[in-house]
Amino acid sequence: MSNGSTVTEFLLLGFSDVRELQILHFVVFLVIYFAGLMGNLLIISAIALNYQLHTPMYFFLGNLSILDLGSISVTVPKSMVSSLLDTRSISYPACVAQVFLFLVFISTDLHLLTVMAYDRYVAICHPLHYEHVMNRRVCVLIATGAWLAGILYAALHTGNTFSLSFCRANTINQFFCEIPQLLKLACSDSYHSEVGVTAFGVFLAFSCFAFITVSYVEIFKVVLRIPSEQGRHKAFSTCLPHLTVVSLLLSTGSFAYLKPTSSAPSGLDLTMGIFYAVVPPMLNPVIYSMRNKELKAAVKKLFGWRLVSKN
Repeated sequence: MSNGSTVTEFLLLGFSDVRELQILHFVVFLVIYFAGLMGNLLIISAIALNYQLHTPMYFFLGNLSILDLGSISVTVPKSMVSSLLDTRSISYPACVAQVFLFLVFISTDLHLLTVMAYDRYVAICHPLHYEHVMNRRVCVLIATGAWLAGILYAALHTGNTFSLSFCRANTINQFFCEIPQLLKLACSDSYHSEVGVTAFGVFLAFSCFAFITVSYVEIFKVVLRIPSEQGRHKAFSTCLPHLTVVSLLLSTGSFAYLKPTSSAPSGLDLTMGIFYAVVPPMLNPVIYSMRNKELKAAVKKLFGWRLVSKN
């Protein structure tokens, strides 16, 4: 990656210059991070230790929890340390790493959510062929493909951004290194770069959204023909959490990346950053476990094992 930049570090926008509010920000983010950490670790542990949950749906859900752990760990701890120590600087290499890793986790998350929609489509619309179509080898290959696609997209996006020269003000109007904010700091012409990368990202997101939409249209057609109310309820229970997670990620992420970036520090930029980078990883475990009896039973069983081991 060529770098003709004269910038050696960036300054991240803080939530406040008042010391008391900085401490409050640290405490709030600590609670959010701890909640996201514990929720996702519980899901991963419950799935790994419960043989009954060794199915394609829970295999993909475990991968999703790993991605959520990664995405929230890339942004939140650095912001917490900055508030606690009253420092905003982040080195150039650290900013590159943060952008790359965050994009890996977010883009892989979107690919995996698309795969999970296909998994639900096969399970509900073609139940007799489900075990044959979604066997262990296929699941591993699909999950690996989602991870590789996310890494490739992140590498292209990150390389394209940091191939630009940064010689203007080095203050990023966000609490983490975000590409739309970085492009504003480029002293070389970033218009074509910005349009190309944005168009590619929109095409990718729209393709995943279209595939998920078509899958769920077919799913709901089948579900509405199920004669028993209990059967319809069970089918909807496995689909609604997934739809909620997809809607939350796409709506907040699309708004954050497609809205015009303001030249001055904006509270809206910080708020949207929280909504698409911090809130989904924290809420996903709650959304998936709220209506899932099998997962809740596995978590309770996991706590039971811990109590027995302690006794």
